Amino acid sequence: MLWFPIDRHSTTSLVQQVYTNIRTLILSEQLKEHEKLPSTRELAHSIGTSRNTVTDAYEQLILEGYLLVRPRSGTYVAAGVVLKAAETEKRESDLADWLQTEQHDSRQFIDFRASHPAMDHFPRKVWGRLAKEVCYDSADELFGYRTPFGDETLRRVLATYLARTRGVACHPEQIVITAGATQGLALITQLLLKEGEHVAVEDPVTDEMRHIFSNAGANVYPVKADDQGIIPEKLSHHEKPSFVFVIPSHQFPLGAVLPIQRRIQLVEYVRQMNSYIVEDDYDSEFTYEGTAVYSMQGLDSKRVIYVGTFSKILSPALRIGYVILPYQLIDPFKELKWFSDRHTATLEQQIMARFIEEGHLDQHVRRMKRIYEGRRKALVAALKKSFPDLKIIGHAAGMHVVVEWKQLEVDQAFVDHCKQHQVIVYPVEQYALQKGYHTKQMVLGYGSLTEADIRIGVDRLHEAVSIFKQTTAPF
Repeated sequence: MLWFPIDRHSTTSLVQQVYTNIRTLILSEQLKEHEKLPSTRELAHSIGTSRNTVTDAYEQLILEGYLLVRPRSGTYVAAGVVLKAAETEKRESDLADWLQTEQHDSRQFIDFRASHPAMDHFPRKVWGRLAKEVCYDSADELFGYRTPFGDETLRRVLATYLARTRGVACHPEQIVITAGATQGLALITQLLLKEGEHVAVEDPVTDEMRHIFSNAGANVYPVKADDQGIIPEKLSHHEKPSFVFVIPSHQFPLGAVLPIQRRIQLVEYVRQMNSYIVEDDYDSEFTYEGTAVYSMQGLDSKRVIYVGTFSKILSPALRIGYVILPYQLIDPFKELKWFSDRHTATLEQQIMARFIEEGHLDQHVRRMKRIYEGRRKALVAALKKSFPDLKIIGHAAGMHVVVEWKQLEVDQAFVDHCKQHQVIVYPVEQYALQKGYHTKQMVLGYGSLTEADIRIGVDRLHEAVSIFKQTTAPF
């Protein structure tokens, strides 16, 4: 006889309780495949409910495929359900255990991951106030479908802001708001990529960019970068690229600022090849020596496609980016954007527009520059103290530094060894398409770490290196 307890004081309905109990018995294999269940009258009598309650629970289980009815025979556990469901629950259980372990471990590790802003300094009060105002003040049409270009107010505000801070020359109608830079780059690749052509990419470069291009079907052509950024002479003059991808204001990962001579060379190259430059303006706001270099887009707005995002300035959670297009690409790009997601979330765009217009973005950037500069100084000081011979590479900007060892190979064995000492570091070599040129270099991000965490992380790194020297060949 089948029986399970029913709680009449529970907020869960009796039908839901019967359904859940039977489903659990099936998933735990206490009720086997093809096993016959008692009639609705018998089970109702056994657990002390009405027959209608059991009937409704059975019907739901039949609808979901757990049970089946055999005419003039009765109700049975369906075939194939027990094993599949049990495997699913095991996978979910394993996943939960893994996530719990990962979350537990992540609290113990010092992770020098680059490109992660300081979430503890997100301007929550100001953003929350503006969000409330936007919801209360906005007209009804703002809550409906909007243009794929993005919110008109944000595009107008952005055009003014970028002209003032980045030297960008554009009209608001050239700006398309995207769900972050990733979507913008994916749509650009889809728009420009032609059969037989390749995408020229500075090397090394963030693996996320490579994946965006390759997933769109592009052949990625690596162009060597040095301590000044991409080397234009390395570009192919025999095969036309769909576009040349560069991060000129603070190259990732090497941290170079592309000089004006190379910028002009790149512009002349794409003019000659009838191609485009795609400029990713990566964390250009945070410069700690001198002033930020203006964008390449200001040199030639007809050949340079400018991509920006608020993920690094404010928070990746906002998913607001933008693409500034030459006029001839606006309509086909807009069509792709419409099919991609119709339009980017409107309310967040309105909040961002007010955030910029009221001067909060300028204030936030000034504040974060002081914080990141302090964290960079703490990292450099700790590194020089622990490793006097270590070379610091790249411009003093952004949220990461690159260091170069004299003899140490920053390979997977070393990275794994560091993890045993609860510190995570990143080889430059993992970002390189052409291997073998950056084996002694390492990326250390500091944006999301406090100064205290940075010092702890360097201490752990020093301990890891000391032990690594003792257990491996001399370097």
